[in-house]
Amino acid sequence: MAEKVLSFVLDQLSTFLREEGRLLGGLRQEVQFIRDELGHMRAFLREAEAKEEDAQPRLQEWIKQVREAAYDTEDILDEFVARFARHRETGFYGSVWRIFSSIKNLRARYRVASEIQSIKSRIKSISEAHQRYQSEYGIFAQASNSISAVNNTTWRYSRDDALLVEEAKLVGIDQPKNHLISQLLEGDDYQLKVVSVVGMGGLGKTTLVKKVHEDLEVRRHFPVRAWVTVSETCDFQYLLKDLIRQLHEEGKKPVPQSIESMTTTELKKFVKDFLQQAERYAIVFDDVWDVEFWNTIKFALPESSHGNRVMLTTRKADVASASCTESLGYIYRMKPLFFEDSWTLFCNKIFKGGSCPGHLMDVAKVILGKCEGLPLAILAISGLLALKDVNRTEEWGMVRHSLGGELEGAGKLDRVKKILSLSYSDLPRHLKTCLLYTSIFPEDYKIQCYRLINLWIAERLVEGREGMSIEDVAWGYLSELVNRSLIQVTDVFYEGLPNNCRIHDLLREVIVLKSREQNMVTVTTGQPMTWPSEKVRRLAVHSSSSNNTQHHQQRRSCCFDHLRSFVTVGSMSPLLSKTLLSEISRSSKLLKVLDLRGQETQEEIPNEIFKMFHLKHLDLWGTRVERVPKSIGKLQHLEYLDLADTRVRELPMEMLKLQKLRVLRVFQQVDSFDDDYGYHGFKAPSNMGGLIALEVLDSIDASGGSTIVKEIGKLTQLRELGITNLRREDGKELCSSLANLTSLRELSIASIGKGDDHEIIDLNHPSLSSSSFLQSLRMLILRGRLEKMPQWVAHLHGLVRIDLNWSRLRGEEDPLESLQHLPNLVSINFCGSYQGEGLCFKTGGFLMLKRLHLKRMEGLRGMRVEEGALPRLQKLFLEQLPLLEELPLGIQHLSNLQRLSLYEMSSQLREKLLENQKEESEDYTRIAHIPEILIGYYTDDGEWREHQLWEEKKKKTYNLS
Repeated sequence: MAEKVLSFVLDQLSTFLREEGRLLGGLRQEVQFIRDELGHMRAFLREAEAKEEDAQPRLQEWIKQVREAAYDTEDILDEFVARFARHRETGFYGSVWRIFSSIKNLRARYRVASEIQSIKSRIKSISEAHQRYQSEYGIFAQASNSISAVNNTTWRYSRDDALLVEEAKLVGIDQPKNHLISQLLEGDDYQLKVVSVVGMGGLGKTTLVKKVHEDLEVRRHFPVRAWVTVSETCDFQYLLKDLIRQLHEEGKKPVPQSIESMTTTELKKFVKDFLQQAERYAIVFDDVWDVEFWNTIKFALPESSHGNRVMLTTRKADVASASCTESLGYIYRMKPLFFEDSWTLFCNKIFKGGSCPGHLMDVAKVILGKCEGLPLAILAISGLLALKDVNRTEEWGMVRHSLGGELEGAGKLDRVKKILSLSYSDLPRHLKTCLLYTSIFPEDYKIQCYRLINLWIAERLVEGREGMSIEDVAWGYLSELVNRSLIQVTDVFYEGLPNNCRIHDLLREVIVLKSREQNMVTVTTGQPMTWPSEKVRRLAVHSSSSNNTQHHQQRRSCCFDHLRSFVTVGSMSPLLSKTLLSEISRSSKLLKVLDLRGQETQEEIPNEIFKMFHLKHLDLWGTRVERVPKSIGKLQHLEYLDLADTRVRELPMEMLKLQKLRVLRVFQQVDSFDDDYGYHGFKAPSNMGGLIALEVLDSIDASGGSTIVKEIGKLTQLRELGITNLRREDGKELCSSLANLTSLRELSIASIGKGDDHEIIDLNHPSLSSSSFLQSLRMLILRGRLEKMPQWVAHLHGLVRIDLNWSRLRGEEDPLESLQHLPNLVSINFCGSYQGEGLCFKTGGFLMLKRLHLKRMEGLRGMRVEEGALPRLQKLFLEQLPLLEELPLGIQHLSNLQRLSLYEMSSQLREKLLENQKEESEDYTRIAHIPEILIGYYTDDGEWREHQLWEEKKKKTYNLS
């Protein structure tokens, strides 16, 4: 973290000296000295931070001093810029201002000079310590070795323990074990098959694979076997020699002494020659961390003609994919234990197979819930509880409330911390800081991915890359953390774009500990007992149920002078929100991130905010703000402004001064109870095209006519665009503007009106014959009537999702014709989009589609799915289709369908499925392969009911018997 801060400050210093150096006068040499000294320390600091956790207190304190000096240098620079470099008037008025400011700011300039001299003195002292520590600790030569030794010790102990677990003590392993055995034994005997088991640390991957490897049937099928533990920092030559020893010992042959002097290439050839002459083999590579390892070892593994098998375990999805790409591969994603199995394991460890006493039941379930099915955590925590007196509930309560402290110490849970920390330690520096930043969110919080990546960007945690937008880089960071099993995606917006995510509770405890150690984020509930008293730079306030503000004076002990970001999570009480924001607005002049998301009590933007010259990120989503004042133009460094789900419907002309603005979201749902009717946009200034840095514009009201539509074409950097209230006569002008937006990925267009009263969207024009028109588009939403489908839609080969709402296409204008051959289309949502009586999905159509939602098509009487259509469909939603009285013909062809939802359908279809539940009925034969079938409807009393079909069928069968 310190190295990250230092790198940013060095970049800022260089830019400052280049662009604002003339304002420094005699201070330039001092600032130059500070930059040079910090630059000398950076390389040393990078290595020192790598071993910070295991370093002596003196080195840890030195790292902290560097971090604070870098932060304070940044403060001085920002204050200087805010005070002296913000006015650039020329001519007579510029001369007047310079005379006035030179008198007015003489004292301020003297104070800045004094602070720069103080920083220079601190840097000198830190630099002297740097020279001592470099020779004393030998960082450059020893850092990596030290870390390797620590990590190797940790993983080796954990691997050995996993290999010694007796099968009788395992819970929930039978089904995955049998499944993996079948994967090993079945399949082509003439090709090498790789089975990869992937999942986060502590899930029991090693234990499972060991039981598969030692199974008697597997042993009989594969006479030549070996188990190789790879680890995070493996010695490849040692690994190959170990493999050779195992192979010879398995075949009861002497190990040749010549392998000791062989090179890596010779060792690989030796292994390959041996395996080619041997019988069928099965080799396990346990704990693989790197794709490069597989790319190297695979050349030592001959395919031969014996049906050889390789298994590997890994925490990283890309390793699993790489190992299975070139072979007949299978990836098994390890899942946490179900609650029943977790409970059995928990009770077996504590009560020796007995039951949990009633007085401990509630606290035991809460503690077990923290483990979230992670076997390592269940065993470690149950081992801790086994030492407690079962008659004293308060002892269990103390464990429940102090799990974070237990992880921090060197007690029973230290092993859990080390195993989970291995994945963190393996991260590159930039991903470490991004992961630590997630500590701003509370336990079990549903993290919105879009919010997270934009906070990363605003906090300068994302490094720019040539040829990529900063947002793409940030999404790449998130994907990598998901790939490494450190962040769990809970749902997706559309294919490839995660919508919400979360962190495993115990992993979050580890992250919070490390974040606290590095002073990454200060978290509080805003209540007196949790309010920080030290200097803070990043402050996250979690919602609190208490409205107690009587200790207001105690909160004043916190210093907001150095605060750079303020983020709220959850809705605060009105008085706390008002008091807190008032304090921060008054004293935090250097604030760069202000996130008041979801604070419903916030009805206006405080005037103090417009004095925050450096503010880059302002999130007011979900507040009750109604108006944006003209003062918004003062925030000339603003890059992100979110006013979605507020009452703002118009923006002032002063918005055009925000030349760095990258993201602008301003919209409100038309009907708060039904999102099918879309959103209100905002009325924009007439020269909106002047905001040329915009990448996201959602949603602009186009009812003003062709002038504003034409302005859209000037925003050539747009990647996401939402338009509301488009007039029919402006369709041609809009298409001309869209032709300029070659980077556009998401497009939403709504015409004037609501529901059936929408005006026609006219997007069919000869000028759109260009093959490059909207070729970067991934998502298209059209909300409004269509006379016919736009011709260019059929050529959007990159399109992943399409929504057609209230299109009211006539029967002869079947929308499926235009869409069926789009090669990347995975999601379709139709709402009131078609007036025809029937839909047919033809053979060979929609080959990639996974999700289909049909809603509010009152005239639809029948659906047919031909064999060979929709081969990958996983979810089918049929909703408010009153005339559809039969299940889709050919639904039995949808072999990959995982969920069928029938909501507010005809009473005939509902009654047929719920009442006539005979095994031999034709309907049940056609849908027997679908695991989840939901039927939802409103009763005559207005009560919503939902049934899981197979559960209802089981109940009826039981009652009959």
